[in-house]
Amino acid sequence: MSFENRSAAGRRLAAALAQYKERSPIVLALPRGGVPVAAEVAAALGAPLDLILVRKIGVPGQPELAMGAISDGAAPIVVRNAEVIQHSGVTETEFHAVRVAELAEIARRRRRYFGARARQAVAGRTVIVIDDGIATGATMRTALRAIRARAPKELVLAVPVAAKDTLDELRDEADSIVCLESPVWLEAVGFFYADFRQVTDAEVIATLARFTDGQARGERG
Repeated sequence: MSFENRSAAGRRLAAALAQYKERSPIVLALPRGGVPVAAEVAAALGAPLDLILVRKIGVPGQPELAMGAISDGAAPIVVRNAEVIQHSGVTETEFHAVRVAELAEIARRRRRYFGARARQAVAGRTVIVIDDGIATGATMRTALRAIRARAPKELVLAVPVAAKDTLDELRDEADSIVCLESPVWLEAVGFFYADFRQVTDAEVIATLARFTDGQARGERG
């Protein structure tokens, strides 16, 4: 086990990202697992914390196997994993059905997490995108493309652990990458955490509530 839990991983990741503090970054987390990690980074850097809503499009009957991913937004970005789709024999009708279901979940989370909370404007800013780990990369690729479309000055991908091949494939999507561990073989992100329990909606909402105007209470800079 490389990390005690997501918060401990976030503290280690924050240390690796210390150089970005002077750039006044915005930290965006992929909920739900990325939120405890990102909260530690945002607090350490004195940065605003916000979310980027992206959902995995899982293979029917194997929801953890990503055949694509979809982002929030007026024009949702969809990334397809053609190899998984072909190998699993998924039809276009099946893909469309799962995509629609995940869009509905994104809408539910948007209502639940944000309410009347103002979103962070990322145009012209340094943006650090954080999750608790990356396996296939479909979800993170979609997130990065969705944020890139919002014209940040600099786009940084930061994670505690990710498969080496996946990181290599994502290098064209971000301006820079910070990753603490990149094993050649990564069967599951959870294997790198002693405590990898599911993060709840309530925990996401409580974490966001710790940030006033997006910035951690008691933090300055």
